[in-house]
Amino acid sequence: MTFNPFIHHRKSIRLKDYDYSKSGLYFITICCNDRMCIFGEIINGDITLNNLGNSAKECWLEIPDHFPNAILHEFIIMPNHIHGIIELINLDGVKSETSHVNKFQKMIPNSIGSMVKGFKIGVTKWARKNSDIITVWQRNYYEHIIKNQISYHNISSYIVNNPQK
Repeated sequence: MTFNPFIHHRKSIRLKDYDYSKSGLYFITICCNDRMCIFGEIINGDITLNNLGNSAKECWLEIPDHFPNAILHEFIIMPNHIHGIIELINLDGVKSETSHVNKFQKMIPNSIGSMVKGFKIGVTKWARKNSDIITVWQRNYYEHIIKNQISYHNISSYIVNNPQK
């Protein structure tokens, strides 16, 4: 099917002209395909991960191994989604003069988008090799730029207390 702008009009949920490789704190939520509970279950207010959930946890914890500019903060693997805070830092200590703008829908290196993509690929590869699950993830992901300490505290509390809800 060829591109038809009258019916193919997906709008980006990202901030226009924002550089998602810029230093800062980002709250990320990634949902499973069809909201299926494939990572485990909640028992007495605690998450009990299954093998795929443990693999997802390992892949999340490996993000800084692949992206040295990433620092992981609070995160939780829930039965059908993942919440986490990722901090991006500038490794050379010098503020970048150039801004990366995604004009042509190409992946910006060391950006939140490239990290989420790598994470999703890692979990999907494990699932396809070790289970009968083919499609792990819902398209896209949710992100929120954390702009102050109050917001960080509220989001951190939300992540930590998510299994009890």
